[in-house]
Amino acid sequence: MITRLLKLTAWPMTPPKPYSFFHIFLCLAGISFSICLAVFLSRRRRDPVRRLFLCGLILAVSEVYKQLFLTLVAHPGVYDWWYFPFQLCSIPMYLCLILPLLPEGGRRTAATFLQDFGLLGGFMALAEPSGLMHPYITLTLHGFIWHFILIFTGVTCFLSPLPCRSRRGFLRALPLFLVCCLIALFINWAAGPDTNIDMFYISPYHPSQQVVFHQIALITGIFWGNVIYVAAAAFGAFLIHLGLLILSRRLSTR
Repeated sequence: MITRLLKLTAWPMTPPKPYSFFHIFLCLAGISFSICLAVFLSRRRRDPVRRLFLCGLILAVSEVYKQLFLTLVAHPGVYDWWYFPFQLCSIPMYLCLILPLLPEGGRRTAATFLQDFGLLGGFMALAEPSGLMHPYITLTLHGFIWHFILIFTGVTCFLSPLPCRSRRGFLRALPLFLVCCLIALFINWAAGPDTNIDMFYISPYHPSQQVVFHQIALITGIFWGNVIYVAAAAFGAFLIHLGLLILSRRLSTR
């Protein structure tokens, strides 16, 4: 029954090429809509935690659909560990779902992560979209919409009082990011070298699959390539945090 329903949505397509008209138009439209919607809803002065929790539910339901579709339709009877939901862009789903249960300090940490690392993951995945293009319309749209939601949640947090505004506030989110990296590394190690699993793109067995960092890993070795990748991701999130801090101060002076 489930397989039949999933097959009804198995609309094939030729995977669009990165930086094609489809990619650029969809990104411009989706990013603009996500930001505008976050700004519009922030002005209604309702509890942002509820909006973020709803985003978590939407992401969770869509992720269940994706996992079932991949296992029952795209690769019948075979689970592809490449799609195991523990990438940097997957963490916002879990944080949004548990956000209402967290104490104030935990909410601030989670919101800072959603703002800094969520925006980083959303924008970077859309900028290098090879992992979002699939031979099925629904899977391709899932990938793009997922990252539009990450941008929406990041902007929603920025426009709310939830995240830490100071420069040191970034240090609230950094340990959470590093813990997630350690969990991802453990998953990659436990799965062994014969699988294609690559959570957070820091496999101890294979060079990073990310452009640029793949070449770095070939030169420096896998260990140092992973260290550089993690450091670069943290630095990128810090730049986002710093940029949003400057923007918030300018907006507050108007």
